[in-house]
Amino acid sequence: MIKNIIFDFGDVFINLDKEATYKELANLGVTEISEEMMQQYYQYEMGLISTDDFIDYFYNKFNIPKEKLIYSWNAILLDFPKHRLDFLKKLAATNDYRLFLLSNTNDMHISWIQNDWGEELYNEFKSYFEQFYLSHEINLRKPNTNIFEFVLNENNLQASETIFIDDTQENTNAAQQLGIHVWNNCPKTEDVVDLLKRKEFIA
Repeated sequence: MIKNIIFDFGDVFINLDKEATYKELANLGVTEISEEMMQQYYQYEMGLISTDDFIDYFYNKFNIPKEKLIYSWNAILLDFPKHRLDFLKKLAATNDYRLFLLSNTNDMHISWIQNDWGEELYNEFKSYFEQFYLSHEINLRKPNTNIFEFVLNENNLQASETIFIDDTQENTNAAQQLGIHVWNNCPKTEDVVDLLKRKEFIA
């Protein structure tokens, strides 16, 4: 029986254009993403380096204006469809499940979201979750299994009573290794609002 639901953020609630950042960087002359660059991003995503240090790294490496770098990194972020907020609000109102958010979200992205949505909408969205975990605040990131162990242990959750929804296969695979139920949803063909129609929730 499912008692706990852990949601990803991007391409579960907020829509993403995952190719947009690469396209914008290519327009700025950055056509290859090296392993060193990815490691910088992972460090930033876990909050181990600051936004200024992250931007400085790319500025020093490619001599691109910082404003354009920031625009490129945030280009991935799109809209937040209202029907998903309505779904979350109704789900929270039932009190049938403990709700959590677990997202690989860096400081630059969450700052853009807060500004784009406005304080009222952002705080309302956040209020529907018992815990709101962002990778840069807890210094952990998916798909490392320790981030799922952290959420389970911090909240006394049983893996067998928990489902994790994420659009990235390696993330759901990692959660599944711990005995967590998973839904690797496809944002092009599936929508989180159909969650309760899944077999895990149907007696």
